[in-house]
Amino acid sequence: QVQLVESGGGLVQAGGSLRLSCTASGRTFSNNGMATGWFRQAPGKEREFVGVISWGGGRTSYADSVKGRFAISRDNVKNTVYLQMNRLKPDDTAIYYCAARNSYSTSTNPIEYDYWGQGTQVTVSS
Repeated sequence: QVQLVESGGGLVQAGGSLRLSCTASGRTFSNNGMATGWFRQAPGKEREFVGVISWGGGRTSYADSVKGRFAISRDNVKNTVYLQMNRLKPDDTAIYYCAARNSYSTSTNPIEYDYWGQGTQVTVSS
């Protein structure tokens, strides 16, 4: 069993930055070779893909809406994946979720992920 715990959400002004963290307990990212993705969901909207990083960190993929502004990194020793969010916009306001899958490779499809965090709220004011 894997538990994902997120931190780093909060309120920020447009143009600002936040860094979200996702730390695994129980089974580790390293031991399970898990790729890790980030998704977000705004009120009344469906969950959407944000970005994903492979287990080795050599491959990342981002949604067009965040490309060039967000960056994913990981530290398998710390069992932590990060989402650096820069130049935030009000449209980025959502609950952000981290997710992990039992695969080294990346996926943009949420149904291919095995574990999910509880989510952390990111609110961007104008």
